[in-house]
Amino acid sequence: MMSDLIAAQATDVFRIGLLIVLMLTALRNRPVTGMLLPLAAGAVFVAVIIPLTGVTARPEPLAAQIAAGLAVNAVYLGIGLAAWMLWQGRGG
Repeated sequence: MMSDLIAAQATDVFRIGLLIVLMLTALRNRPVTGMLLPLAAGAVFVAVIIPLTGVTARPEPLAAQIAAGLAVNAVYLGIGLAAWMLWQGRGG
């Protein structure tokens, strides 16, 4: 079921860790690379690499796992960007 897959991916500690590091790296390198392309490429990379490496043994098809991963990654990166923008507004 798709809701089970999304819930499993949303609570995957490995995914969350990769996205935190992606966000920190993008923020650190934003004067050179910008934000949109590195975050988009990183989100796709994380969504694809986790099901391909077999970190979890999910019964859903690979395409469904990647699609759910993209959705979860987009939500987490959106939350991360919103938190960063709030932090920047607080400090400035």
